[in-house]
Amino acid sequence: MKDGTEDRIRIEQLKISARVGVAKTERKKSQRLSVSITIWPRCQAEDLHDDVRKTVDYSDVCQETKKFVQKRSDRLIETLAGGIADHLLRKFAIRKIAVELRKFVLKDAAYASVTVTRAAAID
Repeated sequence: MKDGTEDRIRIEQLKISARVGVAKTERKKSQRLSVSITIWPRCQAEDLHDDVRKTVDYSDVCQETKKFVQKRSDRLIETLAGGIADHLLRKFAIRKIAVELRKFVLKDAAYASVTVTRAAAID
């Protein structure tokens, strides 16, 4: 990676359904959430040479995120967001990831959200 180069892939407001909440009744059934994911891939754009096999396939990231959250039942959106970030770091060639998870449960607010940022152990 060249100094100062920080190519990113951004997935904005992916619609997901997950069981998350402090109350058992909240976790009993899935609810609507959205997740925005920023990925700093290991391979920079200039090194891809238009070869899709060298990049992080954002469609695969979306499918993997949806599959991952279906198996969960967390109390905190912080826990779920961290789980998503850790899982995607292990699954794809990512050196850094930020996950913003939005929950639409507050009567007087558009949403509540949390953002977690994680980096791969090895670059």
